[in-house]
Amino acid sequence: MSNLNQVLQASEMSFPALQQTGENVVSANGNSSGMLKVIVTSSLGLLPVQGATVRITYTGDPDTVLETLVTDSSGQTKVVSIPAPSVAYSLAPGQPQPYSELDVTVTAPDYEETLISGIQILPDELALQTVRLRPLFLPETPEGEETFVIPAHTLFGEYPPKLPEAEIKPLPDTGEIVLSRVVIPEYVIVHDGDPADSSAPNYYVRYKDYIKNVACNEIYSTWPEAAILANILAIQSFTLNRVYTEWYRSKGYNFTITSSTAYDQKWVNGRNIFENVSQLVDNVFANYVSKPGVRQPIFTSYCDGKQTSCQGLSQWGSRYLADEGYSAIEILRYYYGNEAYLNTASQISGVPSSYPGYDLQNGSSGEKVRQLQSQLNRISQNYPAIPTLVQDGIYGPKTTNSVRIFQQIFGLPATGVTDYATWYKISEIYTGITRISEPGAY
Repeated sequence: MSNLNQVLQASEMSFPALQQTGENVVSANGNSSGMLKVIVTSSLGLLPVQGATVRITYTGDPDTVLETLVTDSSGQTKVVSIPAPSVAYSLAPGQPQPYSELDVTVTAPDYEETLISGIQILPDELALQTVRLRPLFLPETPEGEETFVIPAHTLFGEYPPKLPEAEIKPLPDTGEIVLSRVVIPEYVIVHDGDPADSSAPNYYVRYKDYIKNVACNEIYSTWPEAAILANILAIQSFTLNRVYTEWYRSKGYNFTITSSTAYDQKWVNGRNIFENVSQLVDNVFANYVSKPGVRQPIFTSYCDGKQTSCQGLSQWGSRYLADEGYSAIEILRYYYGNEAYLNTASQISGVPSSYPGYDLQNGSSGEKVRQLQSQLNRISQNYPAIPTLVQDGIYGPKTTNSVRIFQQIFGLPATGVTDYATWYKISEIYTGITRISEPGAY
């Protein structure tokens, strides 16, 4: 990965701050505030839903409407500002609840009404809430609407502590095929409960979406970026160890990982994520923690370090170390040993073509540029704000502009340069909209 060293050298990243004009941001009263954008798509793929009505209320007070918004041609609302508690509450354990909680109700013609309850808003952070609407021609849910309830954050609520496990797993001796190399899967299958709970549903979740969801459940996006990055890398290595060792499949289960904090890490169906966490994951999603002579990703156990302790990373400890100037890799070595290093998966599943190994930008040319233009043109059929291009293989001002608009829509720094994160985000959206539907629990 070409930009990994740059990502790891600094204890704080330099992602551009969110820039909004007065026309796009609704002001909030109060000393502290966070931001919210709602993204509405069809449950049958990554197709945007234009003209959806989004009603925002405080959790527990459904009759007081804070905002009523309408999605644009990209299925997105404007950014709204929401009062939030002091940032100090999320920077130390034992504080009052550090986030506001919102409910979002979304309605659109030909779709089932959907409610997301308990959306978490942290101060000075942009929360991204994706709502996937079920078309009415699909079987209706028993309740007549889709309802998702986001529970308390793992650092604030009470959850079962992680059961101890070995850092390096013996590979199963079952006669099954074990991966010969680390592969980034397109999907992980998440069992939403304890492993033995046969009544719990399984969900097919895109790998990057899974990592972003877990990170936003396990740590606060207000932390120093070195701490956030260290935790993301631990979460990825933890997940890829489950994938590589076929931990649950070797035991007869039909899933990759669970949502139980006793066995794995917290994943919540339908929860919001935060833009800064999303951007970090997009930059490092293929990386994991290794040790010399060990082929499998290290099973990077972690815990909060206050309510529970473990043989691994302390989440609150990582925040303190970042304040002391530790970089992400230094934090990981503090907990997993000085021999720990970062590795990069050799294969990424579910993409039409791998990253060329260098940034594409104004003046670039060749087959990779032509492929990029072709994918952007297909995406623009569903996201018309992205201008169509002549597929000439020349990365000129028009291609730069189309890439920049794509980046603005999908939460990437709007540089107009197709870097590692942008290449794979374009691939992700392209494959998502060109499939009739995604596998899942619908």
